[in-house]
Amino acid sequence: MPTNHEPEQAPEPRTQRPVGPDALKALSHPLRIQILDLLGHHSALTASGLAELLGESSGATSYHLRQLERHGFVQEVPGRGTARERWWERAPGGFTIELPDDEAAAGDGNQGAVVATLAVNREFEAMRQRKIMDFLDNARTLDRAWLDSGATLATINMWLTKEQLAEVQAEWQRFSDTVLDRFAGQQDTPGARPVQVHFNAFPLINGKENPS
Repeated sequence: MPTNHEPEQAPEPRTQRPVGPDALKALSHPLRIQILDLLGHHSALTASGLAELLGESSGATSYHLRQLERHGFVQEVPGRGTARERWWERAPGGFTIELPDDEAAAGDGNQGAVVATLAVNREFEAMRQRKIMDFLDNARTLDRAWLDSGATLATINMWLTKEQLAEVQAEWQRFSDTVLDRFAGQQDTPGARPVQVHFNAFPLINGKENPS
């Protein structure tokens, strides 16, 4: 069951690699997830730049960048920087974090994978929620044209079967492939600014499935 999908930033071939146990363990640190998030909407940053944004030392961000690089989450920006000042970006392609099956994990003695998966997904979701609250608190500081251009927060409550939920997800993926991908890689486009598009579709835990 896919539980988190982090898309690629540039129009590279669409690959969504599953995060394996070793990479998941490397990712399960809040600061590393924050680094990935910042590189996602700042395009490229140095360890010093990340340190300033995160309130950390450049030594700490350098260490976490090396760990992320080791597991294929980030890479040096080709042809940019020096031996003393390296620029980093997210590696091309997205990744998917899947929730391990509880019974299988218990049988393998790998409950740690379940805990790590939940921790990583919670941190990604917490960052999304922080961005929404920041938008709500500070929307008035934006040029009104940005608010009138389609910025929206919407919740749709529905009753669906498992098959219909799968159809909704497939349609979203098709929209992402055909529309959103056209606008990827615009970090240097005049008038562009970082924008996030969220899509969540999930069964409510406090609901009940109608009998067949």
